[in-house]
Amino acid sequence: MTPLHRQQGRAYTLHCKVSRCPGEAMRESDKAKALADIVEIRSQIAAGTAFRGYGPVAIAITALLGLGMAAAQSLWPIAATPTAYVAEWMATAAVCAAVIRLEMQGRSRRLHSSLADTMINQAIEHFLPATAASFFLPALFLRFIPEATWMMPGLWQIFVSVGIFASVRTLPKWMVLTGAWYFVTGFGCLLLGSQSHTLSPWMMGLPFSIGQGMMAVILYYWSGDADGED
Repeated sequence: MTPLHRQQGRAYTLHCKVSRCPGEAMRESDKAKALADIVEIRSQIAAGTAFRGYGPVAIAITALLGLGMAAAQSLWPIAATPTAYVAEWMATAAVCAAVIRLEMQGRSRRLHSSLADTMINQAIEHFLPATAASFFLPALFLRFIPEATWMMPGLWQIFVSVGIFASVRTLPKWMVLTGAWYFVTGFGCLLLGSQSHTLSPWMMGLPFSIGQGMMAVILYYWSGDADGED
């Protein structure tokens, strides 16, 4: 019996004790401890389980959204100021996150059943530091050092890389290529941007669309193999 199976069996036993024992037979303090143990065990099981909540369709949609925003900023003067540029890309990021979250909810319920909520929360926790930095750092730049805003395309890509590498233990092994892509393109954008200190729509849109497309392809083949095993 593997450690994972032992943890699942222990969680099931504790659950039975809590749900079936009469209140007088099991003290409230014992119930609380048993419930805490169940939560801890479920977290350990989730941490050791491949997360299949990310779907290729939602990731592919985010690639198209990034491409569309870059094209819109190039064709129309909608990003005439650093504030407008940052606000539009942050809005795009928020829409992308909502699309991914919607598909994640359905896939996790279907593929992870009772562990769905725990695994979704852990997936969000992995990306939370990078997400927070992606939103707060540009606000800091715009407020105090607007002349440094040209760095944001590169920094955003590095933050995405950090989030992917933080999650890679529960993702397909090939996902490290996507993390490496964002890491390299992030520093490449910083290097190129340092020459002109201008905000280019394609410096953000093109690497992002390629990276998300790469991720969608990896998830498509991985989820297909995984679904075939069910």
